[in-house]
Amino acid sequence: MNQTQDPKQRWYQDWRGLRERLLHPRVDDAALETALRRARERQPLPVIWLVGKAQAGKTSIIRALTGSPNAEIGTGFRPCTRTARFYDFPSEAPLVRFLDTRGLGEVAYDPTEDIRYCESQAHLVLGVMKASDLNQESIFTVLGAVRRRHPHWPVLIAQTGLHEAYPPDAGHLRPYPYDRQPWPPAVPPDLVRALLAQREALGALPGASPAQWVPVDLTLPEDGLEPANYGLEALWAAIGEVSTLGLKALLCADAGVRDTFARAAHPHIVGHATAAAAVGALPLVDLVAVPAVQAKLLHSLAAIYGQGWGGREVSEFLGFLGVGVGVSYLTRFVGRELVKLVPYLGQTLGAVWGATASGATTFALGKAACYYFGRRRLGERIDPGTLRRIYSEALVTGTRLITSNTTAGATKSGKAD
Repeated sequence: MNQTQDPKQRWYQDWRGLRERLLHPRVDDAALETALRRARERQPLPVIWLVGKAQAGKTSIIRALTGSPNAEIGTGFRPCTRTARFYDFPSEAPLVRFLDTRGLGEVAYDPTEDIRYCESQAHLVLGVMKASDLNQESIFTVLGAVRRRHPHWPVLIAQTGLHEAYPPDAGHLRPYPYDRQPWPPAVPPDLVRALLAQREALGALPGASPAQWVPVDLTLPEDGLEPANYGLEALWAAIGEVSTLGLKALLCADAGVRDTFARAAHPHIVGHATAAAAVGALPLVDLVAVPAVQAKLLHSLAAIYGQGWGGREVSEFLGFLGVGVGVSYLTRFVGRELVKLVPYLGQTLGAVWGATASGATTFALGKAACYYFGRRRLGERIDPGTLRRIYSEALVTGTRLITSNTTAGATKSGKAD
């Protein structure tokens, strides 16, 4: 790259380069893959270690937390030991990694290797126990061993499958009653006995804090139990209490978002924005790799909305964004070169600027694209002013998100023992 090139020339080249990458993305080239690998090494994924027996409901928890269908999760797992596996979400620009130790409680299963691997990865240990299954000794053994070695690791236990202890034809109690003490008399007595028996059997874990328990019943809509994700908000609240990972903000759209497509798109936008920020912090690669990350995002969003993404759509979308947004976009990137001129701190400040600019513009492009694809899907008129307003507002939100993620990355819980 020519470091003496006129910044104004680079603006125009980079804007044309963005359009070219959106039209003909080369997202699998070696330079991008190298940049992404280096970025991941600088900012490892937060990891949730799922500890539970087969059929305890671990996949249902991943589905509920991520919004991914069961089928996608089933094909997304990859092995990391002989009997453990991991699932990154979203797969193309991960925000979180789920580790699943399989075989616990099965005959002739030695979990030593899996536990050693998972211990080197986990930020949050999430035990999963079917409420009606009182034989959880293998899970208790693992949790106790982990907390003896890592006394400050947070441990959260989800008690699943509540409806299996309901009386015939009974449904979920509403409002959710298990987040307060004492539980109301309406909670089925058999369920109360099962939930309390598991807690008493575990007893007090070694370490700095007790395990936190959350009863949940995470089913599929076709199962006929309403709501399907019963207790999910309580699970999210517990995750927020025991960890500093900030996962809900990363994986869930704003509470006011009602559109199914926008909710599905949100973690993909955040994932690509986070990847772009990590790449943007690397020297010499941000102006090459960041537009390619953004191209990957826009292609993913087009697929989510079931829309085409060819030359006509790219030109139309950039046209709606307008010259003003284009100048703002490029100014953020060239600002990094100017910041580098600051004596002594230039490289450090340049990396921070590059990360924030790369992540925030990627987030803003994604949110603007959701409006664009959403209107096209419904056959409705696209208002350029609205699209630009969404971009501008998302730029502010994206800046806050990237800044907070950078801070949280330095204080992730669980690995500091």
